[in-house]
Amino acid sequence: MRGEPGGCICKIDQEVKEVQVKSAKYQFFRGVAVTTEKNIRIYYTKAPVLIFGLLFPLFLFLSFYLGREINLYAFFPGLAAMSLFFTASSVGPLITPWEKQAGTYERLLSFPVSVSVILLGDVIAGMFFGIIISGAVLAVGMGLLGYSVNALVLIAGAIAGAFCFASLGVLLASPPVRSPSHIMMLSSLVRFPLVFISGIFIPLEKLQGAGRALSYVSPITYLVDMFSFSLKGESHLSLAVDVAALLAFGGAFLVLSNRFHQKNLMKGM
Repeated sequence: MRGEPGGCICKIDQEVKEVQVKSAKYQFFRGVAVTTEKNIRIYYTKAPVLIFGLLFPLFLFLSFYLGREINLYAFFPGLAAMSLFFTASSVGPLITPWEKQAGTYERLLSFPVSVSVILLGDVIAGMFFGIIISGAVLAVGMGLLGYSVNALVLIAGAIAGAFCFASLGVLLASPPVRSPSHIMMLSSLVRFPLVFISGIFIPLEKLQGAGRALSYVSPITYLVDMFSFSLKGESHLSLAVDVAALLAFGGAFLVLSNRFHQKNLMKGM
């Protein structure tokens, strides 16, 4: 009988801890969901997102395709990967500098959410935007070109690629500036070189030496390879390597984003 009071106290402590853990998880996921919804409502229709996410890749494709005898059937997987890259990475660079310029970033930080939660909300918003737009591009291409699609690989590649590119977009927003134009200019300086070394315009099998080695530095290369396998049945790398590379790049971008955003938290406001 003497041990009962102590046992009751321990049981109560355990129940309190379980409630606290559940409450913390609920606050975490709710914070991510609310941040994502806020970003979707505000930033999907902003001019920089539409220009850098939709018009730039379209004009880049047209400038390369028009007037040339290019096999669109073979080129389309790279076009789809480029579409996902630009759309998924176009939302993240705009959010933080826009909110710092508008004076709403401080108010966001005053809510019971951490910087990690805010960044995850930014990443998921970028993922949704990229998947929606590139999904439409893929649907049109598959309908017109008559691919025999491996849906599982296609979906896995789209999700892994969207996570990787959206994380890159959030990382590009980490410099402590108030002007969105500075960040969008920086993002262009980073994204365009990645496109040209990724095997989109020059197939990976035709790259040799330094060009082939340089292509492996670009995460887009691995998505092009996955889309090529899912649409044409041709892959120059292992699918496990493609998925692992996209997730590794995305994880590294997200970790660096969290570190730099924490460091520059109160700068630029």
